[in-house]
Amino acid sequence: MTDHPIVSLRGVTKTYGGIDALADADFDLLQGEIHALVGENGAGKSTLCKLIAGVVTPSAGTISVDGAAVVFATPKDASRRGISMVYQETSLVPQLTVAQNIVLGRERTFNSVRRVRNAARQVLQGLNFKVDPSQLAGSLSAAKRQMVEIARAVLNEARVIIFDEPTAALTPEETDHLFDLMRSLKRKGVSMIFISHALEEALRHSDRITVLRNGRVMTSGPASSFDRSLLIQHMIGDELKEAGRPARAARPALSALPILQVENVRMGNMVNNMSFSVFPGEITGIAGLIGSGRSEVAKVIMGHTKRNFGGGRIWLDGREVRYRLPAQAVADGIAYVSEDRKLDGFFETMSAADNIGLGWLAKFGRRRLRTPLQTMRRLASEWERRLSIRATNLNQPVLSLSGGNQQKVVIAKSLVQNPRLVIFDEPTRGVDVGAIAEIRSIIRGFAESGAGVILISSYLPEILELSDRILVAKSGTIAAEFSRAEASAAKILHAAIH
Repeated sequence: MTDHPIVSLRGVTKTYGGIDALADADFDLLQGEIHALVGENGAGKSTLCKLIAGVVTPSAGTISVDGAAVVFATPKDASRRGISMVYQETSLVPQLTVAQNIVLGRERTFNSVRRVRNAARQVLQGLNFKVDPSQLAGSLSAAKRQMVEIARAVLNEARVIIFDEPTAALTPEETDHLFDLMRSLKRKGVSMIFISHALEEALRHSDRITVLRNGRVMTSGPASSFDRSLLIQHMIGDELKEAGRPARAARPALSALPILQVENVRMGNMVNNMSFSVFPGEITGIAGLIGSGRSEVAKVIMGHTKRNFGGGRIWLDGREVRYRLPAQAVADGIAYVSEDRKLDGFFETMSAADNIGLGWLAKFGRRRLRTPLQTMRRLASEWERRLSIRATNLNQPVLSLSGGNQQKVVIAKSLVQNPRLVIFDEPTRGVDVGAIAEIRSIIRGFAESGAGVILISSYLPEILELSDRILVAKSGTIAAEFSRAEASAAKILHAAIH
């Protein structure tokens, strides 16, 4: 490792919809170092890395490579300067073979299948990766997909490799092999950034550590200058100490009987014997890191994802249920507000009223010979008014609304179904400050009506502010449970990453 930075950021800001995902960031990656980025979900780690990799462009500030300012319009521009990124969610093309993915972007005008396969086999063997070059990428395990991503970066002769949560889907043995490989690349002069929620990994395997919080770089220095408690202190900040918490007593549950009981549910390797209960009139918060099984168990409850054969039991109001389709859960009074509203939250070319009306129709329009359009429109108009959904005209497509109004449309689509239980998955992600306050008020009001609420959120202040009881998910199970009175950011974070 040298003192010469290969990549530098000075005053870099990235803004989405008026919200700073990264604000006035200074960062240096030195030649031949392993640099860890740590911070809570949403702290700005991935945004910083995507700026370096050319995935997004900065709103302000300067990025330099080898001391010269650069502007990356696309990831290919960054790749030409020797920068590659290995994503947590793989960027491989599933319909292509391993070999084709490895050489993607470096193909010759005339390609030979044998030449491509031999080149891929050579780089895979050089890295001691046991992956068949002729296998389709879509059939690989998460660990092997990551191996292919790394092999592609090495073949591209990358001088900088960025790893986004590289060990999230790996076994302990695969994790050890990955860090052995990283040390080998370091000896060859390759610089690496890796994002990790496992603080032990950052302390043990990195040369330097940078901590981000709320889009800002809080501190940066040699890994030897940190310990676990100091990292957590920088990650959570003073604003999450007990003195800064809202002074609100927990609401008493309106019933001693749970609305929902989940017992030893298992789904693949993402949910592992998860058990918990949800009571009426109570907000049950589920905290945890990405990949901890929070969203996955919600989708199992809804029938969106199938649990394992014999993979636990679920009761709704004392009756055992096993939904094959989300429509069955909706009919029974369960609603799910997805974490990705654009992917599966609304019909983007339809108006807010049409989306809300279809939400009502999904539950109450079943087996009707005629669609009650007047009822749909009346209820849609009522919910638009109740949630203050703002549109310039009645027919404005939802996609053209602000992020906050889009999210309120998704929530209205669920609440118009008059559910007994709503699962809010990252309900304020990507919305502005004003809309955040409105959405949190909606969630509180729904719980106060006597219904059950599951709140899944990566943002600890939100979990602490809204929840009456907090569960901490880790590695597909519930690792800890706290009442509102005993919960703290430090306790939750410790349970999630310890």
